Amino acid sequence: MRVLLVKTSSLGDVVHTLPALTDAQQSIPGIEFDWVVEEGFAEIPAWHPAVSQVIPVAIRRWRRHPFQALRSGEWSRFKSRLSETRYDLVIDAQGLVKSAWLTRYVKAPVAGLDRESAREPLASRFYDRRYAIARDQHALERVRQLFAQSLGYSVPETVADYGLDRNQLATPGDQPYLLFLHGTTWASKHWPEDYWRELAERMSEFGWSIRLPWGNADEKARAERIAEGLSSVSVLPKLNLGGIAKVVAGARACVAVDTGLGHLAAALDVPSISLYGPTLPGRVGAYGRSQIHLCASGPNAGKGDRHKPCFDDLPAERVASELKALLRSSETT
Repeated sequence: MRVLLVKTSSLGDVVHTLPALTDAQQSIPGIEFDWVVEEGFAEIPAWHPAVSQVIPVAIRRWRRHPFQALRSGEWSRFKSRLSETRYDLVIDAQGLVKSAWLTRYVKAPVAGLDRESAREPLASRFYDRRYAIARDQHALERVRQLFAQSLGYSVPETVADYGLDRNQLATPGDQPYLLFLHGTTWASKHWPEDYWRELAERMSEFGWSIRLPWGNADEKARAERIAEGLSSVSVLPKLNLGGIAKVVAGARACVAVDTGLGHLAAALDVPSISLYGPTLPGRVGAYGRSQIHLCASGPNAGKGDRHKPCFDDLPAERVASELKALLRSSETT
């Protein structure tokens, strides 16, 4: 059986789709998936053994430069690639109009969420088979249920399995280190910089090496300020997604704000502490074993505000204490 999966973005959403592939592979021997995904995340699907082909799409870039996409032939080549393979089914696991629109170019039945379940109800009009999936549960479990209903099996009762091999991605022989994932999008999701600095100082005193990745100039500058004068703290060079995945896979533990890389750490079974301020982890939090969620409780916490800070009551001392406990626990399991 050959299935085309449409799940284009974001990083966390892509990662949350991986366990559904594992379920399907275990339930339907020989099933194969091709995956339409944003070009920036195209490396991730290829890590899963059930994925045969990754089909990159550049919706974000094409929206900014539509005429260039048409003139260059990129859009035409993408449509041709969708139509050149015979599929038994298409699953739109995104539930957005932009993802549903892409299914028009495939000659196969299309499965997706019904209008009450999809993030954009209009998307359901593009589907031949529509399924009701309760919203009041984690996004990862919703995708597992969509796959199970679309493909005709029961969701396994086992813990979700992302299907990734951490040892295959990690660089062998690295000395033990902690990874601080300090970069995120909303201003309100940022844990205060002086808290990061204090956490780095506290963990350095316990003999831990710490690595700081970055994705843009502002994040690099913040990483350099956090690391200044601390010999055990290193600012990593600029890395692509594959490079940062290797660093994540090799970490003894991570501390992360609400960011896609935190979900990647969970998928790779890296013990992690995730810090939540304006958002709550119940439906979209890092999901897996050895995942600790620490939530702010101030007046702006959990309100979804992109700008108002709310981390004053989640100090570095508490995070350091939880991190040390997590490290002790991971050493005994």
